[in-house]
Amino acid sequence: MVKRRALITGGSRGIGKAIVDLLEDKGIFVLAPSRKEMNLLSDSAIDKYLSSLKKPIDIIINNAGINLLSAGYELEEDNIRESLQVNLLAPLRIIRKIIPDMMHQKYGRIVNISSIWSVITKPRRLTYTMTKSGLNGMTKSLAIELAPYNILVNCIAPGYVNTELTRKNNSSEEIENIKNTIPLKRLSEPVEIAEIVSFLVSEKNSYITGQVIIADGGYTCL
Repeated sequence: MVKRRALITGGSRGIGKAIVDLLEDKGIFVLAPSRKEMNLLSDSAIDKYLSSLKKPIDIIINNAGINLLSAGYELEEDNIRESLQVNLLAPLRIIRKIIPDMMHQKYGRIVNISSIWSVITKPRRLTYTMTKSGLNGMTKSLAIELAPYNILVNCIAPGYVNTELTRKNNSSEEIENIKNTIPLKRLSEPVEIAEIVSFLVSEKNSYITGQVIIADGGYTCL
């Protein structure tokens, strides 16, 4: 069996770390560059890292993202630019640089990590909703374009996940209240999102492409 090579952003903690651990357990060679190695705020840093790769990448997982909480009328220009760059433009740049090799070998799997806030929203989520919605659209467009080359492109939109970021943005009391609004009455664990990624990038997935898969315990059904 061919040993696949995966590139994942934001692989040091939370959902990203769970994905790295699971894919490595599955025998996939995983590259998870740190911010120092590939700063997503810098196009030149992205290009430099990708040009240093010696072998083709079979799997791309765009997991890194930032959620700068602010109402639309409070937004600063720098926050808008940073959100656009990290959540939308950097993933596109990574994909654009890597897909020529995928197209040549007629194989590729791309998974973008979006959010339920790309399909619903709430106050102070303007840039996050805007950029993650854009990520969904990018996923669908690329899926159409790359289908002839056996490159499958999908998006996962997690709901509330038990991560450091969730605990940073919500107090313990708020998290308990959130749990009560979720039909399954709990947050997702990072490994549950990782399991979906694992299937989508595996040889078992041969037909799912262009989808935004919501994993939220039923939250958006209410």
